[in-house]
Amino acid sequence: MKKKNIVVIGGGTGLSVLLRGLKTFPVSITAIVTVADDGGSSGRLRKELDIPPPGDVRNVLVALAEVEPLVEQLFQHRFENGNGLSGHSLGNLLLAGMTSITGDFARGISELSKVLNVRGKVYPAANRSIVLHAEMEDGSIVTGESQIPRVHKKIKRVFLTPEEVEPLQESIQAIEEADLIVLGPGSLYTSVLPNLLVPGISQAIRKAKARKVYICNVMTQEGETDGYSAADHLQAIVDHCGEGLVEDILVHSSPVSSALQVRYAEEGASQVVVDQNRLRHMGVEIIADRFVLEWHHMLRHDAVKVSHALLNLSS
Repeated sequence: MKKKNIVVIGGGTGLSVLLRGLKTFPVSITAIVTVADDGGSSGRLRKELDIPPPGDVRNVLVALAEVEPLVEQLFQHRFENGNGLSGHSLGNLLLAGMTSITGDFARGISELSKVLNVRGKVYPAANRSIVLHAEMEDGSIVTGESQIPRVHKKIKRVFLTPEEVEPLQESIQAIEEADLIVLGPGSLYTSVLPNLLVPGISQAIRKAKARKVYICNVMTQEGETDGYSAADHLQAIVDHCGEGLVEDILVHSSPVSSALQVRYAEEGASQVVVDQNRLRHMGVEIIADRFVLEWHHMLRHDAVKVSHALLNLSS
């Protein structure tokens, strides 16, 4: 029996968590990963070497790798001192090195995937750095993914420069051949939308025959989605990319423990309200269940349970 082709589009920790679950199932995975990051080690390498930021790609490669835990640890190792080395993770440096050797970021990822025995394919949303900007409700423009949440203003829209950035042909082909396309989980404005705004990606998703599902965040994010309900998250995708990108929305529908609510409140975050009537009016199917685990005083999607729910959609 032919394996189902699943394309997952996003960035950040949420995407890596989901992929660790998905890779335990007999499916063919393609991850399309954001390249708008401009903070930390990724931001420095981006600036100094003029390459796309490797951080989100690194985390996804590790999530899909089939290697000894020690190799994974090595890839994620962050140097704490050393002139110029401090703050860099070894995986980021290896991605930078492979890009330099092959002369191409996407090819560098592909070669490193072989070394790490990666289960699936990992593509950057674009084969060059892109800069994310946000226009705020007050008309001001904030430049840089890492800066957007820091200004604590309401986001009106986000957009990319350069405008004529090309999508990777392999990403478009993966979307066309997919049985299921998953958006998220990840920060709405700084992980999910930067992928969808790359010219050609949204259009390919809209035309694709695959089932299309959006995994909504469980908690709001300070400076990004303050006070957003599940329908507000979806509306932002529609406002930026038009209709036809989401048929199903996967939401966590039971209360988070009061201890964790208090902890998240310290970060200015609260649980996303699932406004089911409004979502139905928007024409999407709702997949609601207890989809999170409370782990080390943090919330994480239950990757295996979410994967089961996703695979039921594509069957």
